Amino acid sequence: MNVPVNLLYTKDHEWLRVEGNIGYVGVTDFAQGELGDIVFIEIETVGETLNKEEVFGTIEAVKTVSDMFMPVSGEVLEVNPALEESPAVVNKDPYGKGWMVKIKITNPSEVNDLLTAEKYTALL
Repeated sequence: MNVPVNLLYTKDHEWLRVEGNIGYVGVTDFAQGELGDIVFIEIETVGETLNKEEVFGTIEAVKTVSDMFMPVSGEVLEVNPALEESPAVVNKDPYGKGWMVKIKITNPSEVNDLLTAEKYTALL
């Protein structure tokens, strides 16, 4: 299983890549594997400022539908445009082309509450 060391993780299997006050959020390799073939992603929170652990969208696979949670508080700036055409990109490249949302982090101290790759791997 792939758990990049340059990302931070939640117990709910989301990841966060921090670039200054901007963050990219997606679901982990473990999560996409558990979900199976992803067929639809619904994110209607662009422009909204959400708190840490609030639902920012849903991910639908052949087997189930799951909520996706904000790893830190922030304003949803953008949804990955590739997801509309090909939600399966999340299965193929969950940490790269399969990112979900770009956010403006509003409470940078919350980043300290996230799991390192080592701690996330131990959780699994």
